[in-house]
Amino acid sequence: MYKELVIPQRTIMTPGPAEAEPRVLRIMSAPILGQYDPNFLQIMDETMELTRYIFQTENHQAFPVDGTARAGIEAVISSIIEPNDKVYIPIFGRFGHLMTELSRRAGGDVYTTEIQWGKTYEFEDLKNEIIKVNPKVVAVVHGETSTGRMQPLEELGKFCRENDILLVVDAVATLTGTEFKTDDWNIDAVITGTQKCLSVPTGMAPLTYNKRVEKILSERKKVEQGLQIDSYNDRMISSNYLDLSQIQEYWSPTRLNHHTESTSMLYALREGLRIIKEEGLEVELPVMH
Repeated sequence: MYKELVIPQRTIMTPGPAEAEPRVLRIMSAPILGQYDPNFLQIMDETMELTRYIFQTENHQAFPVDGTARAGIEAVISSIIEPNDKVYIPIFGRFGHLMTELSRRAGGDVYTTEIQWGKTYEFEDLKNEIIKVNPKVVAVVHGETSTGRMQPLEELGKFCRENDILLVVDAVATLTGTEFKTDDWNIDAVITGTQKCLSVPTGMAPLTYNKRVEKILSERKKVEQGLQIDSYNDRMISSNYLDLSQIQEYWSPTRLNHHTESTSMLYALREGLRIIKEEGLEVELPVMH
């Protein structure tokens, strides 16, 4: 006979999952609301506002994908990359290989370079590779969980924007744990996860993307709606569950149903983001004497 579940107390000191903030855990025991309940829709709107804050962006599209951080990365990559699109991925740890796999699954023509784990790229080296490849998308990890190293992004973002290249960033291990400025760094799409610096349980992947990405989603959605049948097989987003062109409709004022939202996890995310907003993203370093 199975007894009631009792979970032992642990101090977690791994890269993730991190321990959840007690206030986040408390809100997860709140009553379930229907996904079209007015109070729940307000929670969604507030979560979008708070998501813009943590990403430091004015993007309209800022919301979570239900699933772990990997679901968010796959949603962005599979929604942006079309068959034969050139993609450049600089690898300096395990998760560069993940972005490579997901890009190939999306049909991308993927080019990679790899340096010794524990190092990061010099901007000039990235610039030279990008010029050689001339990709539609550059996809890069900001902070590699496998090595603890962070790749500088500011110069890279500026160069990509000047050359009309989309920059996609995995900020799963770093967002709110260190400086990250989506708009100032000219990043087109960025993904994080709840289970690390947000101090929320595993299960959601907040992300944001700009109008440059929205344009691609709009064009691919026309294919799904049968308005461009001749290119149906080539341009249709391969995943339904992770199709951002559909998910963004649920997070829009039209509230077009896509899937049943993860109610308790959304409570948790909203509370976790509220606490971050309350504490502030700017950290004052102590004065050394």
